[in-house]
Amino acid sequence: MSIKVEVIPQYRIAYVRQRGPYGPANIQAMETLKKWAKENNLLTASTILLGIPQDNPETTPPEKCRFDACIVLSEDYPLDDAICEGILPRGEYVIFKVKHTAEDIQKAWSDIFPALQNGGYQMDRRPIIERYIGDMTRNEFCEICVPVQPTEP
Repeated sequence: MSIKVEVIPQYRIAYVRQRGPYGPANIQAMETLKKWAKENNLLTASTILLGIPQDNPETTPPEKCRFDACIVLSEDYPLDDAICEGILPRGEYVIFKVKHTAEDIQKAWSDIFPALQNGGYQMDRRPIIERYIGDMTRNEFCEICVPVQPTEP
């Protein structure tokens, strides 16, 4: 697992929202988003896909949890009512690049919080993001982006 700090710029996003327990339904939301993106010729080598769990499953009942499968769009890309639109605000993140297997992601989740603490990072209230850039998924990698409070210059 590699670690770096990055400021993610503000992104305009299109998204598909899944409500209910996190798990296999999240994959279906991402597949629905990718189908829409493919139909609109948006899947390229530089496409950025995001998976954003909006709620903490430890404090939110499973049936109320929200997961957004997102694609980053240019500011001028025209959207219709077929998909939701939103903004991901700019912010500082600690980025953990991990193999996209159940075992490696499970291990990453157990390693992330001690790594943040050891690095002196303070999480903020924005959601944690899974990020896939270009053909990252074909190479079986993803990035877990943990929002942190800005570090001092």
